[in-house]
Amino acid sequence: MAASHGRAAAAATVAGEQPAPLARLRSRFADYLTMTKPGVQSLLLFTTAATMYVAGDPSPGLVALTCLGGALSAGGAGALNHVLDRDLDRQMARTAQRPVAAGRISPARATAFGIALALASFALLWNTVNPLAAVLSASGFLGYVFVYTLWLKRRTPQNIVIGGAAGAVPPLVGWAAVTGGLSGTPLYLFAIIFFWTPPHFWSLSLLMKDEYARVGVPMLPVVRGEAETRRQILLYSVLLYAITQLPFCAGAFGWFYLVVSLALGALFIAGAVALLRRRDRRTALRLYLFSLLYLALLFAAMVVDARL
Repeated sequence: MAASHGRAAAAATVAGEQPAPLARLRSRFADYLTMTKPGVQSLLLFTTAATMYVAGDPSPGLVALTCLGGALSAGGAGALNHVLDRDLDRQMARTAQRPVAAGRISPARATAFGIALALASFALLWNTVNPLAAVLSASGFLGYVFVYTLWLKRRTPQNIVIGGAAGAVPPLVGWAAVTGGLSGTPLYLFAIIFFWTPPHFWSLSLLMKDEYARVGVPMLPVVRGEAETRRQILLYSVLLYAITQLPFCAGAFGWFYLVVSLALGALFIAGAVALLRRRDRRTALRLYLFSLLYLALLFAAMVVDARL
């Protein structure tokens, strides 16, 4: 929706029409919102909030402040990603109309916006939650910008495997926000998202293989081929299935979580097997969409189990 406002304003300008001040303001707001990648953020914030309710009984205010800090940090990382990847974005149909790539927001302004969000996140979490939550959130920001975007993305097909650690930080932030420290349970939750990320993202990368190949990004389907990518998705799905049982084995969760995690894991593996056999775009898209639902339901099951 945000991107569509930006495209509409750009189209009006190309046609020689000057949008009204209110329309320009709305278009500019939509562009800045788009740079924060709200769609990507929603699931990360859900895992943060869910972890907080697993860790204890946080007040609504603490949950809101923690999620706001996480949103600012992730939004800042997203904005800097738009700046650093603008050359690639211009060459791919899916991303060509992003605000920086399309020239609606200058790289300097987008950089300032991203840094401002990151600093606001750190200050907010440090002063209203606790220093550990602030440092952990900042580590996710730095990992996404410097480790994944700047270092790994254009250099290795393992980019999403190693770089995925940045996206696995939210449970650590949520746990630290409630307890002021870390223990084994949040590390298990970190590991679950870490091992979930490759099959989730590789399912999507199968749909975008040609675009990644055209811009020279060494995603796994480009470098190792689609067949190997499908095998890796199945392998990581099995690993994920095993990792999700660790919290139960350690006594962090009970039988409700066990049953749900086993059922969801079996469905995930079944989807990966179907992808290995059928090798069509629809199956890849179906597994990608299911992976989003999978993580949301798994963390919801954690909250329910903790309340039983």
